[in-house]
Amino acid sequence: MTPLRRRVLEEVASSHDAVGAYDVLERMARKTATRMAPISIYRALDVLRDAGVIHRVESRNAFFACHVAHEARHPAVVLVCDTCAMVTEVEAAPAFKAIDGIATANQFQSRRTVVEVAGLCRGCADQTQERSR
Repeated sequence: MTPLRRRVLEEVASSHDAVGAYDVLERMARKTATRMAPISIYRALDVLRDAGVIHRVESRNAFFACHVAHEARHPAVVLVCDTCAMVTEVEAAPAFKAIDGIATANQFQSRRTVVEVAGLCRGCADQTQERSR
C-alpha cells in the first residue's frame, strides 16, 4: 500500500459517514497544508475499492470503510440514514441469492449488484418519535 493510499484509507475510515473524494481531499489538505489533484484521490479510492477495503455509496458518490467480512462479488447491503448520513453495512447473503436467482431466471448475467437502503438509523428514528410526542 502506497503512502497516499494509506492516508486516503485513514481519512475514509475515520468517519462513520460516507465521505466524498473532495471531502477526503480537503481533510488531507488541512493536515498537510498541501493540496493534491482530485484525480490522485479518485485513483487511490478506486484501488482501495477494488481491494475491498472501502465501498462506494452509489446514491451519494461517497465512500466508507468496510467493516464486514463478505464475498467481493456480494457486498453487504448498505443502510444510509437520511438524517445523520451514518452508513452501516449488513451481511445479507439471502438477498443477493434471491437477486441472482431473478437475474438467472431472466437470462441476465449480472456483473455487480448494489443494494442501498435509505431511511432512518435508530438514533434519528428515536429523536423523530420523541419530537412528535
